[in-house]
Amino acid sequence: MSKILAFTRFSPRDLLVTAGPTILAIAAACFAAYLLVDPAPPRVVTLSTGQENSAYEVFGKKYAELLGRHGIKVELRPSQGSLENLQRLNAGRVDIGFVQSGSITQEDAQRRNLVSIGSLFTEPVWLFLREDVKVADLTRLKGLRINLGPEGSGVPRMFKQVLAANGVEPEDLKLSALENTPATVELLEKRIDGLVFSSAPDAPLVQMLLITPGIKLFDFAQAEAYARRLPFLAHAVLPRGIVDLGRDLPAKDYHLIAPTATLVAREDLHPALVDLFVQAAGEIHGGAGWFQQQGQFPSPRYTEIPLAHEAAKFYKDGPPFLQRYMSFWLANFFDRMWVVVVALGALILPLSKVVPPLYVWRIRSRVFRWYGQLRTVEQALAAAPADARARIHAEQLARLNEIEDTVNQISIPLAFADELYGLRGHINLVRQRILAHLGAEAAPAPESA
Repeated sequence: MSKILAFTRFSPRDLLVTAGPTILAIAAACFAAYLLVDPAPPRVVTLSTGQENSAYEVFGKKYAELLGRHGIKVELRPSQGSLENLQRLNAGRVDIGFVQSGSITQEDAQRRNLVSIGSLFTEPVWLFLREDVKVADLTRLKGLRINLGPEGSGVPRMFKQVLAANGVEPEDLKLSALENTPATVELLEKRIDGLVFSSAPDAPLVQMLLITPGIKLFDFAQAEAYARRLPFLAHAVLPRGIVDLGRDLPAKDYHLIAPTATLVAREDLHPALVDLFVQAAGEIHGGAGWFQQQGQFPSPRYTEIPLAHEAAKFYKDGPPFLQRYMSFWLANFFDRMWVVVVALGALILPLSKVVPPLYVWRIRSRVFRWYGQLRTVEQALAAAPADARARIHAEQLARLNEIEDTVNQISIPLAFADELYGLRGHINLVRQRILAHLGAEAAPAPESA
């Protein structure tokens, strides 16, 4: 049975050995391309968020959870807010961060090589006051103890512009720069009169203050005028009863001024990560909310920072085609390697024409190399001196028998069997010549007359 199996239509082993160098060369080229051509996205990305209990902190955790499902670890870096996030981005200490509209001009963003991944949500300015503080407009804040938060949050800079629009100078107020959580404690203990911060309505601090007895929300009755005077602000309305319909909280509509929160990244952030962040933004911020309609966010609008190319494609065409049907890493692999696949297609075509002849040559070489042995035997016979011819003929006959025994063990595909049988016929032909010479030498010489 083993001898029958030795004769097959083709030899997988020979095919593998013949094609092996080509396969290894292609594999090495693919591996080099994988490392060098548009490197894979990093598995760790740093996101600069915001203060404790802020919307930036809450949403940062949601981004970390969503990207974690794709094998991307998001390291959250708490900060004072927008301005500190911009400083970190500019210094290269983080990859991406939350930034409030109005924190940077378009020219500065381009100069610092920063790009936007899109606006995420409306971020109203909340001015909470003690209930016993009677303030109808911002000019009445003069002399009051108001906390604007640390400078890194961006709120002090923005709110000072709002005060300036009312003809109020920062020196007219008793300003403090506590973070939101300790400032809230100060407000509840009546050691300050008011607290200003900017945050999404679902931030825990906003939710708590809206239902806290003795604390009231300031109504920006001139919100539309602010939005027209300061282009980075929008007019938002907190509807009556939105907090608690049963208790009718709030008891009336409140007009608020609102910048928007934006995801800002360094221009060198890997394109695949931009795709992943903007898709996560759609899942996190795409629903309806207190100040937005279903599908209003994320949006390429409401930001002065240039939009990233990949984000612009997402807002126009949706997620990348391959990512709709494959996992993130597999889709990213094919997306990065398509150039290599095309190049390999052009390379494999000529190689496919080289491998078959090499395979044929390798099989035939098993037969043809024994013709060299036959030729050696014939040359030995021809060069044998007369006095040693009988001995040499006997030696070459034994050598020929060894060659035949070895040839009979050759494993060769059936397609090349005719060449093997031809070799065996030629071996027999040489044997007949040797036997003829030996017979002639053994015959007695004829008697002379």
